[in-house]
Amino acid sequence: MDMASYRGIASALLCILLAAAQSAAAQRSKLPDHNRYKWRDAEGKLHYADVPTSEAIRLGYEVISPQGIVIRRVERAKTAEELTAARAAQAKAQADLQEAALRSRSDSQMLIAFPNEADLLRTQQQQLDLLDQTIKAARISLRSQEGTLADQLAHADELEQAGKPVPINLTNRILDLREQIDTHRKLIARKEQERVETAERFEADAAHYRKLKLAQEEQQR
Repeated sequence: MDMASYRGIASALLCILLAAAQSAAAQRSKLPDHNRYKWRDAEGKLHYADVPTSEAIRLGYEVISPQGIVIRRVERAKTAEELTAARAAQAKAQADLQEAALRSRSDSQMLIAFPNEADLLRTQQQQLDLLDQTIKAARISLRSQEGTLADQLAHADELEQAGKPVPINLTNRILDLREQIDTHRKLIARKEQERVETAERFEADAAHYRKLKLAQEEQQR
């Protein structure tokens, strides 16, 4: 092949390369020089825009780079109900964290206050004994008031049987005694219920204490 042929081939290749470069430049010139936004409407139709529309924000959209690459996905806007539920879930999670922290501090304080289970049980029993004493004292007072009321009622009955009027102060005394007796009965009922609930709570606390001590001993091994 002579020199003229080589020059012809080289010239042809150069023309091809120039044409390809011009074509690529033309293609690049057609690309946007900024990000675009893509989304599908409620019917599934695809949309593009230079800025996200209200529909895109409501349904969710993708951010497309000038090279056509998805660089970010934005979820659809939440409904009022979803926002309320999300806030409630966040508040619950925060409350759970606070409760866990409080429980952890309480557990640490329990282990410090009671080096062994016997100390814990002794303290619990002292509190139960105090409740028992309160209930016992209230019952004694109740029986005394009931006895006094019985005496006052008997006296009023004697007066009525004798055809004599019952003095107003005696009537008021009877009314006061009945009110006091009712108050004492309610107090005793509350204290008895408190005693039951306290005993149940102490039993649960003791079981929890045993678990804490076991975990503490395992950590120290």
